[in-house]
Amino acid sequence: MSRSSDLSGSTGESRSGHTIFAPLSPDQVSTGAAVFGEEWRAALADHVRTSGDPYDAMLLLRRPVARSTTAAVLPGLPAAQRNAIGDLTLAWIDALGPVIAARRPPARWSRLRRRETLARRALEDALRAVPGLAPPGQLATMLAAGIQVPIAAGAFLLAWIAQHDSVDVDPADAVWETLRLTPPTWITARITTREVELAGTTIPPGRVVFVSPLLLGRSSDLVPGETETLPRFDPDRWRDHAQRPGAWLPFGAGPHSCPGRSLGMAQLITLAQWGLAHGITLSEEVSIDQSRGIFPAPCRFTLAPRREAPL
Repeated sequence: MSRSSDLSGSTGESRSGHTIFAPLSPDQVSTGAAVFGEEWRAALADHVRTSGDPYDAMLLLRRPVARSTTAAVLPGLPAAQRNAIGDLTLAWIDALGPVIAARRPPARWSRLRRRETLARRALEDALRAVPGLAPPGQLATMLAAGIQVPIAAGAFLLAWIAQHDSVDVDPADAVWETLRLTPPTWITARITTREVELAGTTIPPGRVVFVSPLLLGRSSDLVPGETETLPRFDPDRWRDHAQRPGAWLPFGAGPHSCPGRSLGMAQLITLAQWGLAHGITLSEEVSIDQSRGIFPAPCRFTLAPRREAPL
C-alpha cells in the first residue's frame, strides 16, 4: 500500500518515477464499506452452513475484503463482474506470494514465474475489458495491495481481540493498537531525491532509506503509556487522545501514502465492532509468517454470542 508495493514497474509523475495513486473518495469508501459488511455476513453464514470447524480468519476475510476493495476502486461495476475481478486478484496474490517468499528470485521460466505471469495477465485482461479505466498494471497493483494488507490486518485484529479481556473497547482504538503492534507492511522504503539529514546523519541523494512502522510503533515518543507496556495490546491507551494514533506511519505518509487508508480503516472498524460483540476464543496459538510482510498463520477461532452484534 506504499511505493514499495508497486509491482507494476510504473513510471509515474513523482520525482522518484513511481505512480501516485489518488486517495479513494468518500463515496468510494462508503460503497466499499457497505459491500464489506454484506460479504462478511455472507461469509460467516456460509461457514456455519458448510463447516463445523473453527473459523479461519485468513480464509474467512478473503472474499469480503476482495469484493469490498474492488467495489470501491471500480465503482459502478455489476456485482458479477466485480466479484470476478476480486477473485482474479486473489488468484494473483496467491501466485505472487511464493515468488516474493522465495529465498532466491525464481528463474524467469520457472513454474512459479509462469503461474504468477498467467494469473497477472488474467487479471489485467479482465480490467482491460472495462472501458475508461487506468492502465491495467497500475489497477492490478492497487487492488492487490488493497486486498492483501487488510486481510492480514483483520486477522491480527481478531487474534488480539480474542486475547483481550475487556469488552468496553472503542473499535477504532482496537484497530489502531493492532496496526501498531502487528502492521502487515512492517517495513517500507523511500529513495532520497536530494541530500537530507536524519538524526544527525547526512544522507546523499539516491540512497534507499528504510522506514519500519513495526519499530516506530514501539517508540515511547509516538505511543502513550509506560515503556514496559508498549509490547502489550492495550486499546485503552488511546482513550485520552494525548497522542495521535497512526504517528508510527502504518499507512505511510506524503504523496506515496496508502490511497486506501480510509477504506482499510472502515473495513477494520466494522470487523472490530463484530469481534467485540462476540466471545472469540483462539483455537490454537497464533504464529507469524514473515515470508512476505507479516501475517498470522493461522488465526483460527471459535465464538459464542456475547451481546447483540451490530452486523
